[in-house]
Order: sequence, then structure tokens, then C-alpha cells
Amino acid sequence: MRLSVMRERHPGEARVAVTPTNVSALTGRGCQVFVETGAGDAAGFPNASYREAGAEILETRAQLLDKGEIILCVDASHEEGLADLREGHVCIGLMDPLSHSDRFSDLARRGITTLALELVPRISRAQSMDALSSIATLAGYKAVLLAAAQAPRIFPMMMTAAGTLNPSRVFIMGAGVAGLQAAATAKRLGAVVEAYDVRPAAREQILSVGAKPVELDLDTSAAEGQGGYASEQDDAFLDRQRAQMGAVLAQQDVVITTAAIPGAEAPVLITEEMVKGMKAGAVIVDLAAERGGNCALTQPGEVISVYGVTIIGPRNLVATLPHHASQMYGRNLENLLRHLLDDQGGLHLDFEDEILDETVVTHAGQVRATRIRKRLSFPVKASEEVA
Repeated sequence: MRLSVMRERHPGEARVAVTPTNVSALTGRGCQVFVETGAGDAAGFPNASYREAGAEILETRAQLLDKGEIILCVDASHEEGLADLREGHVCIGLMDPLSHSDRFSDLARRGITTLALELVPRISRAQSMDALSSIATLAGYKAVLLAAAQAPRIFPMMMTAAGTLNPSRVFIMGAGVAGLQAAATAKRLGAVVEAYDVRPAAREQILSVGAKPVELDLDTSAAEGQGGYASEQDDAFLDRQRAQMGAVLAQQDVVITTAAIPGAEAPVLITEEMVKGMKAGAVIVDLAAERGGNCALTQPGEVISVYGVTIIGPRNLVATLPHHASQMYGRNLENLLRHLLDDQGGLHLDFEDEILDETVVTHAGQVRATRIRKRLSFPVKASEEVA
């Protein structure tokens, strides 16, 4: 099988889909690997390192499309990244499929097979392929560093000749992968850390990273949705949550929000009134900024100051850590490819396998993935579709 690794073209994207270590593993499985020149430069993987690993460096995207059967990329969520793919190509990447479902009908008609890494199911067998968890891990870590750099207070307690400096209070809203990593990072920096999540099961996870769970007087029995993510809550629940959360926020020096619903706008957890009630000098890092934000005042891609509170709305935060982000993403992709390829390095799509059945969005002229078919109002099974 011939694999082409594309250089990322979307502004701000510094990751690369495959590292030289992954190239070595894939060529060992009988694959030919082609890498677009400069694809790994921003992540610290120069052309020479790919050549040493067994890849061939090509100069243009057109050459990679001619040579490659499987096209590997990081960001395939933008139309321009898929516009020049041809019938028979297999494209694997991050496609934001639940937000941009309409374009898959056209990709299916063009005879392109697509695999969206966001749809890899959260089951034990697929953990090593879970790119979303890899992204969230680094985003949670970096969010704490952003907050520490902006905050007027230090994180740890210090006993000095000039007196004792009290530790910062850090509050994490949402205890998924990003939230737990943020809590662990803030704890390592010496802060007093608390965390909240609507899912009852998150309590033990919060305790496991050294944070204190914050519990509100709310019915959260239906708070966990598909794949372990928080489910979307109605306005009445959110109003009750905000009413109780204001008092918690008023005590914090740093707040990091991570609440997101796949394929939907992020829930507003912090209103303007709640920001008004926070300490002067407090910092909010809104990891849901790209989905509209958990804070009503967040400006995606901006750092603003409102009512004496600094609000940071980062975009694609993981791309600011391109070396390790590429390393993690490349390993996820390599593990998925190992699952797809047979012993001779040929592509084998077994749709009886849950991982493939959920991750393959388009194939053989049809939109296959159940979650995408529902969004397009197609029959749930592709075989029921009327030609």
C-alpha cells in the first residue's frame, strides 16, 4: 500500500500526520511512504529524518496524490483539503464530521473513501487510536500554562523571608481527558485545585488526580451520553447550574473550562454576571472557544480583559505543541493503519468490525457512518438507501 503524508496548509497548523518513527514501522509492514517536502519542519522532523526512516520526499501535492493510495493528514475539516482528491483515494484525518456532515454526500459520489478519526469508538480495543484523547491531553496541559503566564498570582505556596505567599485556587469545569490533565498539571504546579463535571462517574476521576470535586445540588442522572461524553442538557438544568456555580467562581484565581458536546455548540457555563462576580485579576481559559465558548464573553482566538478578568479563547491549542502532538497523533494513526492493513500491507476494510464500521464515513459511493447518516436524514443502514 502506498501512503502519502501531506504538509498541513491551514493557517496555524504546525502538526504533521506521521513522524519518522511511524514511517519506519509502516515501511516494515510493506508500505511505501511518500512525504511532502517540509511536512514535518514545524514539528521538528526535517526531510532528512524521513528519508532515513525509509520515506521518499516529494516536492508537490500533485505528486503525492498521483503516488498515494491512502492520503494521511491532520486537518481534513476544510473543503480545500479534500477538493483535489480523486476516485479511489482513501483519506484519513480529523474531519470534524459531526459539524460538517453535508460535504460527505459529495465525497461519496466522487468515489472517495474517508475515515474520520473523531469517530473512532471509545472502546478498549480502540484506545490506542483515540486521537481526540491525545489532543485533549495536551490541550489540558497547555491551558494551565497559558493561565499561569497570564495570572498576576503564582500557583504554589511559598514561604519566603518576605512572608508567606498563598497558593492560587484553580477550578476546572469539565473532567474529561482535557479537564483531568489540566487538574493534574495545576496540582503539579502547586495550586489548590477543584473540579466539577455533570457526570456522576467523574467524581472518582477528579480525586485520582489530586483535585477536590465540587458538588452542586442538581439531578445529574442523565448527564452522560454516548462514548462517555457529557450529554447535552436543557436550558432549565443549565440555569440551575449557573445559579449555584456563581459562588464557586467568585473564590477562584484561575478557571479552565473544557465542556464540549460533539457536533454541537458548547454550553454556556459562565455568564457575564458570573464574570462580574469574580476576583479582580482572575483568569479564564476557555478550551471550548472554537465551539462558541463556555464563557459568554469569550472571543475565539483572542485574549481580552472584562471586569478585571482576563479571558483567553485559544484556537487549535494543541498545534502550539507540534512535536509531541504529532508524535501522539502519528501513533494513533499508525495503530489505526495496523488495524486496516493485512499482513501483506494491503487495505482490508472489514465492516463487521465496530471500529471500522463507525470510523469509515464514505466508501464505495455511499455514506456509511451511522452518526453521519442520521445527521443527513438518510436511512440508518446504507443498504436501505434508495438509488
